[in-house]
Amino acid sequence: MVKRALISVSDKTGIVDFTKTLVAHNFEIISTGGTAKTLRDAGIKVLDVSDVTGFPEMMDGRVKTLHPKIHGALLYLRDNPTHAAQAVAQGISAIDMVVVNLYPFRETVAKEGVTIEDAVENIDIGGPSLLRAAAKNYKFVTVVCDPSDYPAIEKELKENAGNVSLPLKEKMMVKAFRHTADYDGAIDTYLSRTLLDEKVKRFSFVGGEKLRYGENWHQDASFYKDTRCAGPSLSSAQQLHGKELSYNNYIDIDNAILTLKDLNSPNPSVVIVKHNNPCGLATGKTLKNAFLAAWDGDPVSAFGSIICVNRVFDVETAKCLDKKFIEIIVAPGFEPEALEILKKKSESLRLLELKDFDKPFDNKLVYKHVTGGLLEQTRDVGLFEKWDLVTTEKFPDAKKGVSEFAMSVCKCIKSNSISIAYEYEPGYYMLLGMGAGQPNRVDSIRKLGAPKAYDNLKTMYDRMNAETPMTITLEDYQKQVISECVMASDAFFPFDDSVIFAHEAGLNYILSPGGSIRDEEVIATANRLGVAMVFTGMRHFLH
Repeated sequence: MVKRALISVSDKTGIVDFTKTLVAHNFEIISTGGTAKTLRDAGIKVLDVSDVTGFPEMMDGRVKTLHPKIHGALLYLRDNPTHAAQAVAQGISAIDMVVVNLYPFRETVAKEGVTIEDAVENIDIGGPSLLRAAAKNYKFVTVVCDPSDYPAIEKELKENAGNVSLPLKEKMMVKAFRHTADYDGAIDTYLSRTLLDEKVKRFSFVGGEKLRYGENWHQDASFYKDTRCAGPSLSSAQQLHGKELSYNNYIDIDNAILTLKDLNSPNPSVVIVKHNNPCGLATGKTLKNAFLAAWDGDPVSAFGSIICVNRVFDVETAKCLDKKFIEIIVAPGFEPEALEILKKKSESLRLLELKDFDKPFDNKLVYKHVTGGLLEQTRDVGLFEKWDLVTTEKFPDAKKGVSEFAMSVCKCIKSNSISIAYEYEPGYYMLLGMGAGQPNRVDSIRKLGAPKAYDNLKTMYDRMNAETPMTITLEDYQKQVISECVMASDAFFPFDDSVIFAHEAGLNYILSPGGSIRDEEVIATANRLGVAMVFTGMRHFLH
């Protein structure tokens, strides 16, 4: 039995081969304008829409498919005798497939200097009408709006004697309505901004995967995917093992990914995240070295944490996790033997593969929902606007690497934040201590960051001393290491007390954005205490 397909596409990717498949399955092809020419140039027999309607294309192509012989052919119910009789009476023959994608409106308005006239001319009218009509009658008409779906349609035509199954028709129907909704949303957004000076923000997320629970057990939660997001993200992660994720898991994983991407180290790197803060971060010669250094950053908080790495997770690193309780591991991949080791470690351990980890982020904006509204801002990109030595005490160039590391992790810690970073081997760095989420930065330094650094150094000293007796006392070891560390602050010091407490902890090198009305007082105190300080000019609050 001969069927009919109406084909009219702006994006002609794969259309010739797809149409040849339709012809091979006894489809008669109806087409318009440029699409018809493309198909004829490929040797495919095409019937013009005007031959079906009896009317020529009119008004520069604005009117061509808006006709009862087209829309009647799409909308009439094949199993309704009245519809069928009316179709026969009016000489309407069924159209069984619509292959349409729309004028490139988004691409047009994205061009610099586009006029409102150019934008309006690229508002498709017939295309959305065809898609919606075909989608509405999905039981009898297959609607295709995305070239990436051609292979699935071809497969079913070959396997089902030239027919498309109802489940695939249903999927294509939903996709068509989603496509036209997004298209209309783009038009609304542009016209509202251009003509009414109103900003409209529309989002499209899919999936709605139900999570185990929200932030707390009594809260429901779901995860919706942004299908347009490219680069490493939770939308593209594949879970290889373990129980399902919870709301908090998603939040922590996102922090882990952002931390490593901001670090952007060419070396093997590991971040350990707990309660939406990196509590361990390190680079190393190998992934194992980086993991051990990151773990030393806070062995207590690392219990039940999330680990993210920028290399394929190898066997040696997997063996380091013995007797360590980990909730989740995120990696660009896993060595087969390492994957088996980790699977055997725990049935509940979640293992997520993020193959696109080396790709850049394409999302320049971030959002936060508040009661009654939505906040939008550009993503916090970069570390320093300047490198301004403001003290008489010199800040060696050799400290630049560990300084960048310190500020990179500091910007991923909840404000008010400080980080204490240590170059534990030449060219390799670790987070030795951090203070997060305090109402004042002084507490982040004297009550959290500095004490944590000393505690971690004691743990490291005890381990090294047990392996090979140390020739230096614990106290001298701690002072020696701290004196070489760099402390980074996410924002300026409103008073000089932060510098005083950092100095009392033995810290000699400080990074701060600067910009306080008391900068001169802070600098004077640093000079008096012999502390080297650099102003970077870039604040990194994270709320």
